[in-house]
Amino acid sequence: MSADRLTALEERVAVLESRLAAVPDDVTTDNPLWALGGLQARVEDPGAVLLVGHVRLPDGRRAQWQLGAVTDDLLGADWTEEADVLVALGHPVRLRLLQRVLGGAATVAELVDTDGVGTSGQVYHHLRQLTAAGWLRAVGGGRYEVPVARVVPLLAVVLGARR
Repeated sequence: MSADRLTALEERVAVLESRLAAVPDDVTTDNPLWALGGLQARVEDPGAVLLVGHVRLPDGRRAQWQLGAVTDDLLGADWTEEADVLVALGHPVRLRLLQRVLGGAATVAELVDTDGVGTSGQVYHHLRQLTAAGWLRAVGGGRYEVPVARVVPLLAVVLGARR
């Protein structure tokens, strides 16, 4: 191994070790509620909700996102303002289309090949609803993507819907 390659390898190992050292001690499988503990330490009753995530998508884009709100603000807000955004997610075909787009399918032709989504006309109908709600955007050339700012919120909604 050349001296340059060895030096480069040592630098990469040092970066990895520094990243590991930056991880708090309580972020382990021994403490599955480490994020909750951090939130509770920072916010007094009646509490708060925090959504946070970082994701690398198959197309190489990175999504990093965080949003928090105190409980009183959430409970006192008009939830009907979010109805259209949530309604857009309320159809199995639209969820499947979003999943496929996040997985790398970007054109209508690719999406029509997805089992159970219907005809190209039906796919366009669903894409219009997802685009109007902000879950998708057209990027030109008949291609669609989930905006980076919507990736983590979308995954948080899906995760929150699990039973």
